[in-house]
Amino acid sequence: MTREVISDELESIEKASIDELRAVQLERMQKSLHHAYENSPHYRKAFDAHGVHPSDLKQLSDLSKFPFTTKQDLRENYPFGMFATPMDDIVRVHASSGTTGQPTVVGYTQNDIDTWANVVARSIRAAGGRRKDMVHVAYGYGLFTGGLGAHYGAERLGCTVIPMSGGQTEKQVQLIKDFNPNIIMVTPSYMLNIADEMERQGIDPHTLNLRLGIFGAEPWTGSMREELEQRLGIDAIDIYGLSEVMGPGVAMECAETKDGPTIWEDHFYPEIINPETGEVLPDGEEGELVFTSLSKEALPIIRYRTRDLTRLLPGTARTMRRMDRITGRSDDMLIIRGVNVFPTQIEEQIIGTEGLAPHYLIEVDRNGNLDTMSVQVESQNVMADEQKQGLAKELQHHIKSIVGVSTRIEIVEPGSVPRSEGKAKRVIDHRKL
Repeated sequence: MTREVISDELESIEKASIDELRAVQLERMQKSLHHAYENSPHYRKAFDAHGVHPSDLKQLSDLSKFPFTTKQDLRENYPFGMFATPMDDIVRVHASSGTTGQPTVVGYTQNDIDTWANVVARSIRAAGGRRKDMVHVAYGYGLFTGGLGAHYGAERLGCTVIPMSGGQTEKQVQLIKDFNPNIIMVTPSYMLNIADEMERQGIDPHTLNLRLGIFGAEPWTGSMREELEQRLGIDAIDIYGLSEVMGPGVAMECAETKDGPTIWEDHFYPEIINPETGEVLPDGEEGELVFTSLSKEALPIIRYRTRDLTRLLPGTARTMRRMDRITGRSDDMLIIRGVNVFPTQIEEQIIGTEGLAPHYLIEVDRNGNLDTMSVQVESQNVMADEQKQGLAKELQHHIKSIVGVSTRIEIVEPGSVPRSEGKAKRVIDHRKL
């Protein structure tokens, strides 16, 4: 029995002219808008309130007439209210962090899963991967889209997949040494941690078959790319995605240019807007990245505000446009080791812990190669050190269980956390200083 795989050759759409690409986008965008309007009560209500109808889209620029979609929309329709297909047709559900313990939920039909596998396979191929390569997947599996997204895409390309998931760094290194994969898919910060463990074990990565690292789920710099490539003797390539739009594989850097991720525009239509006014900006100007899905069934997404700040650049290795490196976010979300963390998530756990006051300070730093987060929070009353330690362990457990990150907790005396006469300064991100 043979499994379905895609060709190592470029797809015709990757080599299409800009006019051919735009024609495909227009046809698919019209269908996607109609599908959303006819099958999603949210979009019907949103379009009607905005005074637009899918038939108003005559050309791609008409998309600016339609309303934005935000995380708040998905939260308000939790869990399945945004879906545009019956639950009988949903074959998988994923979820990502929201600003409270309530996650953002996304669904997939079988066609969606196939599309996702194809764009990730296309992405791995664009990075230099080929069928028969062995791929070590160290993204987390489960509700997070990273692990399964990478897994299905690598299988679709015809690769052998090692579904390691995250954590267990010593075992990661053991399997990389013993199985000798050609490709690893993981967050860049955790890859540096793996490199440290290789050194600790006396393993020279340059003697391994590992030649390619596909890194995503968090922003990373050119200097980190250089360190990864020099220390490990690999090509370090950037992959971009987000669960609301699909998952990993929305955009992928191409091995021949390594000049920013190419957006797979036949499935995901990008815009850059002024984050304050919502005005669409021309290519080359920096602003907030917005995506409209062109082929999704279960959860069509119309003008989704990613909050990622970047700019659109002309295509180089492919016809499709590229996105520049993300320079920041237009909201206050933190990304800690690939996990989306909002200060309000931490605040919710503090308020829910008896004995703690709602006065706190979050500090984010980088310890070696990994992001770290510490929380300083006041007790409601003066208490013994033993009581403080107990409260610290309790809060640490809640944050790990609900938010998904490990933190260092310090319980301090009442009045110790600095107050502000204006907007409270809840977060100090030393990584940006």
